[in-house]
Amino acid sequence: MSKPVIALNADFRAAEGDKPAVSYVPGGYYDALLEAGALPVILPPYEEQEDLDQALSMVDGVLLVGGADLDPRRDGWMLHPSVRPLASRRETFDRLLARTVCERRIPAFGIGVGMQLLNVAKGGNLFLHIPEDLPEALPHKDLIDPSHRHTLVIEPGSIMDRVYGDGELRVNSRHHMALDEVAECFAVTARCPDGVIEAIESRSDDWFVIGTQFHPEANTASALDLRIFEEFLAGVKEHAEPVRLVA
Repeated sequence: MSKPVIALNADFRAAEGDKPAVSYVPGGYYDALLEAGALPVILPPYEEQEDLDQALSMVDGVLLVGGADLDPRRDGWMLHPSVRPLASRRETFDRLLARTVCERRIPAFGIGVGMQLLNVAKGGNLFLHIPEDLPEALPHKDLIDPSHRHTLVIEPGSIMDRVYGDGELRVNSRHHMALDEVAECFAVTARCPDGVIEAIESRSDDWFVIGTQFHPEANTASALDLRIFEEFLAGVKEHAEPVRLVA
């Protein structure tokens, strides 16, 4: 059986002085996909819908990677001083990609801001700064300890339950934004003990989506965290339609 082809978006840095514009992806994302048995391919920031549509017709699923913050002004909110927006070209493409994934119901996995983006694309919204919006919450971004981890409270019967049901319930945490109102199409499947949402999945039987606020691809992740990628690929294989182009 051929390996599933998974598209990844990329971070973007604009040209500055004699430094050219670059797209780049932390290796943990594609290494985790490779280890789980996928063929990752990296998408440039397409500007035209038809170009993106053609590219997505050649893949089986999409991984929306983490990064900086979504610009709340694009969703009608004020810019909080703590927000460090994604590069404009990346965010414009990421929002196009997320809308297309949702419209075409392509199997997807969103990590960090990738999960936040899927939620926003389907009508949810975000807390812009946990320390102000949820002052009783635990620290979710420890400036002293970048390997800071916290426990999870997991929804029984969920994909996260399959991953962590008999394992250690500690995941990395390095974010200051979080999901507030969750889009109706998603169910919350894991929270930090303080209530902050850490994972979601699709409620629909015909659209496979998972999202994690934590980063199972990072060097602070555990071997158990990497099982999430195996669950993602299992969902891709089960739900993906035969849409790839045949040579």
